[in-house]
Amino acid sequence: MGIHKFAMIGAVALAGVSLFGLSAKAEDVTLTLWSLDKDIQPAPNLVKEFNAQNNGIKIEYRLIQFDDVVTEAMRAYATGQAPDIIAVDNPEHAMFASRGAFLDITDMVKSSSVIKPDNYFPGPLKSVEWDGKYFGVPKATNTIALYYNKDMFKAKGLDPNKPPQTWDELVEDARKLTDPAKNVYGLAFSAKANEEGTFQFLPWAQMGGGSYENINAEGAVKALETWKTIMDEKLASPDTLTRGQWDSTGTFNSGNAAMAISGPWELDRMTKEAKFDWGVALLPVPKEGAERSSAMGDFNWAIFASTKHPAEAFKALEFFASQDDKMFKNYGQLPARSDITIPETGEKLKDHALKVFIEQLKYAKPRGPHPQWPKISKAIQDAIQAALTGQMSPKDALDQAADKIKAVLG
Repeated sequence: MGIHKFAMIGAVALAGVSLFGLSAKAEDVTLTLWSLDKDIQPAPNLVKEFNAQNNGIKIEYRLIQFDDVVTEAMRAYATGQAPDIIAVDNPEHAMFASRGAFLDITDMVKSSSVIKPDNYFPGPLKSVEWDGKYFGVPKATNTIALYYNKDMFKAKGLDPNKPPQTWDELVEDARKLTDPAKNVYGLAFSAKANEEGTFQFLPWAQMGGGSYENINAEGAVKALETWKTIMDEKLASPDTLTRGQWDSTGTFNSGNAAMAISGPWELDRMTKEAKFDWGVALLPVPKEGAERSSAMGDFNWAIFASTKHPAEAFKALEFFASQDDKMFKNYGQLPARSDITIPETGEKLKDHALKVFIEQLKYAKPRGPHPQWPKISKAIQDAIQAALTGQMSPKDALDQAADKIKAVLG
């Protein structure tokens, strides 16, 4: 979900008229836009740049919390208070589109010289489609891979150029790297009971031969058993169950975790914060030669069907898409487009990491798309929490999740 982003999100800001709306002229069309992006992320900056054009359209920006996006947006739509534009997590896009909440922009896209479907990676593009039509535009994309501290590997007698390739190797290395006396855990990841937990676990289930429709496959159970081993042996911090990806990776940056599972949104921060030699590797697989998978994260732009200004709102989306080539340079986020080449930054660690993430993106699979994704994801989150807190065995927890998901799928 990209989910970058998540735990760094602060208090809900009120409608951003005080930020960007003061210079609006009376005759301007005013649009509202909701996103969870903070000031160092794309949305508020793209809004500022759009407003600076003085093209007769002004956008007021509102920051919303990640956990509130779906409930608040749906409530707003139901009561006629929806914004014109929203950035929504890609697996939840189908829920809005299937209920008629998002505007069908297929014809606008067809006649657009800026937004061209062929330019997008298939995964992100699929997430804005419903019933063969387009109900949004991908904002960015991301995935997850394994960060590791090469200095710690060396200190514990591990080869810094041979990060773990399999689940067993990951656990073995985490055991060697965990150092309670120095407050160092072997691994940092997020098993939080929100979309971040699903985002991190689903690739493991998929690599084990499972899927959201088959979440209790034998290999998916093995995945959750591996997570439970990591938690039971205190190879990861106890707050893994309550901490998002941003804070989890923060422990890696500060030297309190030897490895971390996270995404490319961390690269800028890591380059500044990490005072050690680090690398990035593809996610470990169940066993050598197994099929790879990874999460597909980040958000899509959408226009609410209730907007009084569809043409102006689409013009804003076209402007945002026209800035995609700056997505990585300015914000450390990967554009959802295959026609944009990301130039090297000149920073060796970052450039190598970026190549790994782009390789990992080849294996990234969307969550869904399904209109009932939040319910499906909740069943997976509940299973993770039940297993890792010892309330149920991993198998029983995933069997229960499979029953819940079957009921949702009908």
